[in-house]
Amino acid sequence: MERYVDGYVLSVPNDKIDAYREMADEAGQLWIKHGALEYFEGVGDDMEPDMEGMTIRTFPQLAETGEDESVVFSFIVYESREHRDEVNAKVMDDPAMDAENFDEEMPHDPEQMAYGGFRSIVSHAK
Repeated sequence: MERYVDGYVLSVPNDKIDAYREMADEAGQLWIKHGALEYFEGVGDDMEPDMEGMTIRTFPQLAETGEDESVVFSFIVYESREHRDEVNAKVMDDPAMDAENFDEEMPHDPEQMAYGGFRSIVSHAK
């Protein structure tokens, strides 16, 4: 079955990783509640891989990550683009998304975030 994925790469200050994880956990529960198939957030671990001489652009370069920041890679899986649009509309209408519910500022700089929606062209699963 074809899937649709929203993908994100962003930088988070190291001293705000716990705050980001808490925000991401709440967001993940909200997206799943409204129909997303999977929600994933991961923090960079192997950001300078040995590609045996092949020149690549690393995630820290892509996200313009500073020395005191970590890369976060995230994705949300949907049945289709239409399903993504339906789920996201429900999430945005959820009372949990009201600005008054946010006591603290974002634990990352949105200007360092890359985002896109992707339709699947190859998919394998066990």
